[in-house]
Amino acid sequence: MKITVLGTGTSQGIPVIGCGCEVCQSSDSRDKRLRVSVLVETADKTIVIDSGPDFRYQMLRAGVKDLDAILFTHEHKDHVAGLDDIRPFNYLLHKVIDIYAVERVQQALRREFAYIFEDTKYHGLPQITLHTVDKNPFQIGQTIITPIEVMHYKLPVMGYRIGDFTYITDAKTVSEESLEKIQGSKILIVNALQRNEHISHFTLEEAIAFAQKVGAEMTYFTHMSHYLGLHKEVEQELPSNIKLAYDGLSFKLD
Repeated sequence: MKITVLGTGTSQGIPVIGCGCEVCQSSDSRDKRLRVSVLVETADKTIVIDSGPDFRYQMLRAGVKDLDAILFTHEHKDHVAGLDDIRPFNYLLHKVIDIYAVERVQQALRREFAYIFEDTKYHGLPQITLHTVDKNPFQIGQTIITPIEVMHYKLPVMGYRIGDFTYITDAKTVSEESLEKIQGSKILIVNALQRNEHISHFTLEEAIAFAQKVGAEMTYFTHMSHYLGLHKEVEQELPSNIKLAYDGLSFKLD
């Protein structure tokens, strides 16, 4: 299984007009963070977790030629806004893309992309099949995927464990039940928004504590705002088995 990190940033963590902060002005490519997303290539399927506003460019940048499914963590725009850009995959691959999400997220997709679900279809419309996610494991091709519910303040968000890899974003609290599903992971990717306290996201300190509690062989932080600081400087503060992810990071797991 190959994992490629497509994006590691937030809406606050991308360059904006007139922003003079050191992260936005950095020449280090690791500080150029598009919205969070990850590509998972198994033996027989190509899966993306979340399709935010940068989805099209991320897929082009990573040279992705195939797509079978998108798993959604939750319905916020920085995680779903790029859904329309699956259309080239529909057209070129002659396939319908499977979408996995909890019922609440499916309802949000029906509101935000109502034209996809109209009875009258027009040429070039995104072609999807919705699949309902709950707390039970499900299968895509040969791969078992375990949903892991975490809390984004008061909003339930789904993380996903795929083999020895666990991906969690937008978490602030994690129950003991969910922690049990995560433990034993070799690779963990989890959010670390900023240094200062935040109502709905792990801070850097909280993310480090959570990573140490899980005890994965390697943990990478994602969903980082520019308030976190420069990649090269933050990494110097981290334990040896914890690093900042960056757009384009890739690794393989047996």
